[in-house]
Amino acid sequence: MAAVMKIGKYTVNTFTLFLAAMIFFLPLVAAAEFSFRKPGGKGHSFVNYGWLLQQDGFWPALSNSFRLAVLSGALNLILMVPTMVVLNLKAIRFKPIVDFLCILPLIIPVVSLAIGAQVSMPEFLQNTDYELVFFFVIVALPYTYRALDSAITAVDIKVIVEASRSLGATWFTTIIRVIIPAIKSGIIGSLFLSFALAVGEFTLTSLLHWETFPTWTVVAAQQNILGAIAISVFSFALAIVVLTTVGVLAARKRSLNLVTESQEME
Repeated sequence: MAAVMKIGKYTVNTFTLFLAAMIFFLPLVAAAEFSFRKPGGKGHSFVNYGWLLQQDGFWPALSNSFRLAVLSGALNLILMVPTMVVLNLKAIRFKPIVDFLCILPLIIPVVSLAIGAQVSMPEFLQNTDYELVFFFVIVALPYTYRALDSAITAVDIKVIVEASRSLGATWFTTIIRVIIPAIKSGIIGSLFLSFALAVGEFTLTSLLHWETFPTWTVVAAQQNILGAIAISVFSFALAIVVLTTVGVLAARKRSLNLVTESQEME
């Protein structure tokens, strides 16, 4: 019986990996191979990526997207982490209301969100691309809320907060040194989702007539079909590198903190 279950589990895992390869990895590999082809389809080289890096507006658009993504991720965490903590500690009865409000960005059409919210913003924000930061935060709310909520419900936050407060810690110290390390996985997940959505958001930026990397790629891709594929592969690889780097740095910092704590206990 155990052998049959083992074989069945092995078959399911193999089928899952095969399905993932066919749906996800194979198209990426094919796109990457196509992006390295020379004009005319003969041979392979980095000519398409060289063309990409030499295009006017590439670096400004890329840096602009990164700047807005970092700001939106930071603002998202500043708003949502304290809100989720208070919601789960002292305002649990309001959780269904907040849950509904955070789902609204998935229901409201992006066109209505962009036009309506943009008009209601202060004029000094309407005249700068920093207004996109607030839109990116709104669009990411359904995902960051779920990530943080899952992380908070996975730990007994009331117990650790009461223990911290009983030892004389202030609320600020409790949030920084107790709650944030306990829900670090949710914070990192929220940051990943917020950053990825901000970097790849096209509809809002095009409706509001700002130039970011996604809007720039649409214009640049019309000039060179092979270059368009190179842009897609570059964008995907860049997102993977950035998110992996953040994850590795966070894990390394956690390991250093654990080593420091063990040394202090000794």
